[in-house]
Amino acid sequence: MQRSWLHGYTIDGGFAAHAAAEAGYAFELPEDADPVATAPLLCAGLIGWRSLKMAGEGRTIGIYGFGAAAHILVQVCKHRGQSVYAFVRPGDEAGRKFALDLGAVWAGFSGERPPVPLDAAIIFAPAGELVPMALDVARKGGTVVCGGIHMSDIPSMPYRLLWGERRVVSVANLTRSDGAEFFSIGKAAGVRCFTSVYPLEHANEALDDLRAGRVSGAAVIVP
Repeated sequence: MQRSWLHGYTIDGGFAAHAAAEAGYAFELPEDADPVATAPLLCAGLIGWRSLKMAGEGRTIGIYGFGAAAHILVQVCKHRGQSVYAFVRPGDEAGRKFALDLGAVWAGFSGERPPVPLDAAIIFAPAGELVPMALDVARKGGTVVCGGIHMSDIPSMPYRLLWGERRVVSVANLTRSDGAEFFSIGKAAGVRCFTSVYPLEHANEALDDLRAGRVSGAAVIVP
């Protein structure tokens, strides 16, 4: 039975200024926390951490789609001693530089091969065609994690890409312990969120900029 409701996806309310929540699923934040700088942690950061946990304990991590979640996760991976190989949309030189500046050891365009096989790959871009690309650069026994709540259809692909005990998994939710872990390691890693701020009346502009890849980091909408 469907027991999850997602604001802005399955129900209205994605741009609400206030929300009622069960206390057990709310996280206490410092009183002096900057709402704009903190906002990306509460969605992109949490789902990024859940995705990284599902990817396993590998040392070489590929990230496809270098947006809000990825720009937080690369900082966490660097703190944990993991090497991040970032993949951005073809021609996005600004995105490639952004990934390298934040600590990725390599950054290329989707479809390119990294210099080493990957222990795991996390896909944040909602593009199903990235799944076979990620499998193709993952080592045997590697994991490909689909970190979004929506993705276009995954195209037909040769079985050899999956063979070798590679796995494809999706992320649908997180636990309270995931949240506690993330805020602890995020603080230890000194995670910094890079944001582009839009007033609510310009929400459609923010969405257009995200689709076009014009946002470095996270887009944050304010009342």
